[in-house]
Formats: sequence, C-alpha cells, structure tokens
Amino acid sequence: MTTPNKTPPGADPKQLERTGTVREIGSQAVWSLSSCKPGFGVDQLRDDNLETYWQSDGSQPHLVNIQFRRKTTVKTLCIYADYKSDESYTPSKISVRVGNNFHNLQEIRDTA
Repeated sequence: MTTPNKTPPGADPKQLERTGTVREIGSQAVWSLSSCKPGFGVDQLRDDNLETYWQSDGSQPHLVNIQFRRKTTVKTLCIYADYKSDESYTPSKISVRVGNNFHNLQEIRDTA
C-alpha cells in the first residue's frame, strides 16, 4: 500500500514524470564521481539508456555526489541496478546522505 506522498516500489520513473507525479531535477545539480573508467562516467550514468552505465575505477567506497546550487527538497530518488546484467559491479549496499556540504553529510537511508 502506498501513501499519497510516496511512489510505489518498482514504479517506472519516466512514466511517473510523464504523468506529472514526479519531476526530474537532476539537471539542476552538479554531478561528480569518486572515480570512473573512460567512457563510463556521469554522462553514461545520466543518459536514460539502460545499456550504458557508470563504472568506477578505484578503491571503495565508490561515490556519486549530487550537489544542488541552492537548498533543494528531494522526495524521491530512483536508482536502477541490474544484477542479472553485471552482478560483479552491482552494489550490495547503497547509502544516501544529505547535508549542506561534503563535511556535514548525515546518512538518511542505508540498504544492504
């Protein structure tokens, strides 16, 4: 059961955007990665193509930083991971942290 302020698990974010249920705001942010292999960076992470992806190239933890220029409320975060396509690179844990700058981030969600 879902509440009016929550999107159902597994919902298609693009369909939700088309119906006006959600609004994609990632283009308003500056994206950076802890590392990436050439040709597998931010552009591939954000290109809406399920065949392309970000691939890190360094020691863990692997980080995706999303920084908005001004205080921004984010209600929904959609992450697509396909274990069947690439089990060795699919994360086993995802941590979502928020804050006013990199030094005061607080974990708000942790999946394992």
